[in-house]
Amino acid sequence: MSETIPNRKIIHIDMDAFYASVEQMDNPALRGKPIAVGGAENRGVVAAASYEARKFGVRSAISGVLAKKNCPDLIFVRPRFDRYKEISNKIQKIFHDYTDLVEPLSLDEAYLDVTINKKGNPSASLLAQEIRMRILNEVGLTASAGISVNKFVAKIASDFNKPNGQKTVTPDEVISFLEVLPIRKFYGVGKVTTEKMYQLGIFTGLELKSKSLEFLEKHFGKSGNFYYNVVRGIHNGEVKSDRITKSVAAEHTFDVNLSSEIFMVEQLEKIANSLEKRLKKHRIAGKTVTLKIKYSDFTQQTRSKTLPYFISDKGLIMETVKELLFQERMKDSVRLLGISLSNLNTEEKKTVVVQLKFAF
Repeated sequence: MSETIPNRKIIHIDMDAFYASVEQMDNPALRGKPIAVGGAENRGVVAAASYEARKFGVRSAISGVLAKKNCPDLIFVRPRFDRYKEISNKIQKIFHDYTDLVEPLSLDEAYLDVTINKKGNPSASLLAQEIRMRILNEVGLTASAGISVNKFVAKIASDFNKPNGQKTVTPDEVISFLEVLPIRKFYGVGKVTTEKMYQLGIFTGLELKSKSLEFLEKHFGKSGNFYYNVVRGIHNGEVKSDRITKSVAAEHTFDVNLSSEIFMVEQLEKIANSLEKRLKKHRIAGKTVTLKIKYSDFTQQTRSKTLPYFISDKGLIMETVKELLFQERMKDSVRLLGISLSNLNTEEKKTVVVQLKFAF
C-alpha cells in the first residue's frame, strides 16, 4: 500500500431531485408540491421524489402504494426519459467547457477532474460554484457539489449541503473528515455491510481505521482492502471520460405473477430480444449470462454462468438462460425477470496512477 495520497482536484456534481425537478420546471402547477416520478398502480415504483415529498418518507425505489400511504397528497408523474436525457446533455456541455475529463455516473451526476482545467483556475471550489451557477442560469435547475482530492471523498461531500450547496474537503482535512464520518455515509457501504460493521463495533471512520487490514479482509473479503484504504484517504480511481460499460441488462415486471416456467420462457424470449438489440447497437458481447428472478414476496435471486467465448446473439443467450432457469425449482411465483450480460469485450487494463504534488 502506498503511504502517499495522489492529490487531484475532483468535483462531483449531483443534480437535486433531478427527474422531479425537471417535471416541476416544465409544469409550474407542480412547483412546491409533493410529486413522485413513477407509477402509482400496484406494480408502480417511485423513480424520483421532490424534496416536498421526501419530507413524508417518499424516496426512490419504494412502491407507489407505500409512497401514497406515506403522503396522501402525493402527485404521480409519468417519467419522460427523453426529456431528462435532453436536459442532461445540456448540463454535460457545461461540464466540458471546464474539462474533458468528465465521467457521467447517470443522467444526473458526474465526476469532473479539474486538476488541469480549460479556465486555468487553480480553485476547484470556485469552479464548482461557477458550474452550479451556470446550470441554474442556463438550464433552470439546482445542483450540489462535492470537491476533494479523489472521487470517493468528493462523492460523499456532495451530499452534505444538499440541495443547492457544495462542500470542499481539502487535502489536510480529508483524514479528520473521514474519521468523524458515520460509517453508513461511506460511499460503497450498503445496509447489510453497515449492520455487519455495527456488530463489529465499527460506527465511525475512526473505528474503521483502527482495524487492521487482516481483520477487515477476514470479515469483508476483497472489500476489506478497499475499506482499509479509503478511510485513510487513499482512492486512486481516475476520472475516465469514456466510462467502460461493465454489463448490459434488460428486465420486465409483470402485471400478473408467473407461476409456470413455460410462460417464463416466453417472457424471457422477449427480454433476450430486447437485450440483443442493445448489444448489437453498441457492438458489445459478453461471456457471463445472469438470470435475475424476483419473487412475489420481493425476495430476489440471481443465477449466472460464464462461457468460454463472447456472445451477443439472442439464441445463444437463451440457451444459457434456459439452463439457468431449470437448474433448480422456483420457490414461489415470479413478479420480475431479467437477463444481463457481463464480462464484456469493453473491459480494458487498469491505468497507472501518477503521484501529483501541489497546492489544492
